[in-house]
Amino acid sequence: MNISDFRKPQQDVNEIFLNRWSPRAMSGEEIAETALLSLLEAARWAPSANNNQPWRFLYARRNTPHWSTFYDLLAEGNQIWAKNAAVLLVVISKTTFDSDKPSRTHSYDAGAAWASFALQGSQNGLVVHGMQGFDYDKAKTVLLVPDDYQVEAMIAVGKKGNKEDLPVYLQEREFPSNRKSLSAIAMEGSFSESP
Repeated sequence: MNISDFRKPQQDVNEIFLNRWSPRAMSGEEIAETALLSLLEAARWAPSANNNQPWRFLYARRNTPHWSTFYDLLAEGNQIWAKNAAVLLVVISKTTFDSDKPSRTHSYDAGAAWASFALQGSQNGLVVHGMQGFDYDKAKTVLLVPDDYQVEAMIAVGKKGNKEDLPVYLQEREFPSNRKSLSAIAMEGSFSESP
């Protein structure tokens, strides 16, 4: 697959950003723990307000006792393809600073860590797919997430699989998506719905 057939930047940008996308086809093979730790190490270096580093990654590797707990959190539509992931993760963020003062940017900072995680995964030739289709309340309960942490998202990581192994309706979506134009997302001065 040629990424340039699907994505055309409007400005000069490093190809790392264009090459990262979220396929669903995974092989079902395990990955080495060091492969996962590489992605987590990239996330560790993300920027955060006051260097608070509010993100936490809870995870389950395939064929371990934790796998079914994480898998059962997923919405049915995501279970169909995420069953072939090597690792499932839940991203949470601490809603306060260590001083217990509220942190308004905890989600923003966790998003920066997720972006670093995803970019490193793409660089390492892995499939990395973020999701909101899961039971947030159940995740908070079964994973014993403290009250001062917020459940943010889930991630599936795995080795590349065959698109043809997905249901037809997902095969039709298995390509890098384009993005809104720069003028739709960046405005000099005050907000405007349309440029």
